[in-house]
Amino acid sequence: SHAVMCSSLLYRDFIPFYRLIKIKLDKLNYFLYINSMSEDTKNVLGQNLDECGCEPMTGWLRDGYCNTDINDHGLHTICCVVNDQFLAFLKSQGNDLITPAPQFGFKGLKPGDHWCVCAGSWLQAYKQGVACPVKLESTNEETLAVIPINALKEFEFKKNLQ
Repeated sequence: SHAVMCSSLLYRDFIPFYRLIKIKLDKLNYFLYINSMSEDTKNVLGQNLDECGCEPMTGWLRDGYCNTDINDHGLHTICCVVNDQFLAFLKSQGNDLITPAPQFGFKGLKPGDHWCVCAGSWLQAYKQGVACPVKLESTNEETLAVIPINALKEFEFKKNLQ
């Protein structure tokens, strides 16, 4: 399971409980949720999806991966390496990822953090010239429904160069 990759007991223990609840509430949602956690989930390069980040814990499912499911209307599928310019842009658009929100266990992001961002938000930033680097191996293939691969490759994060 992807959740085991991150070292947080809270999330690793929560995922099986969540699955149990989902099957009792909505069988279709359960099926889609399990599919989103599948080992077969691909990245934009057509390979298995890699972890985006666990410090801080990211992902729509808070499992460290840019997975998605039927409830993710924002499509949190693009793994970004955030920088000041990108965070300021998101804040100006009403998405403040800088300010801590302790009531949600959120410490706020700082430059260099890896975070699963809504594909549409990254695309807006790209069009405004303030997009941040993207980890292609950790960006879900679902992103390609919104963002062309060439735009993503233009901002590919290369660990040794940045």
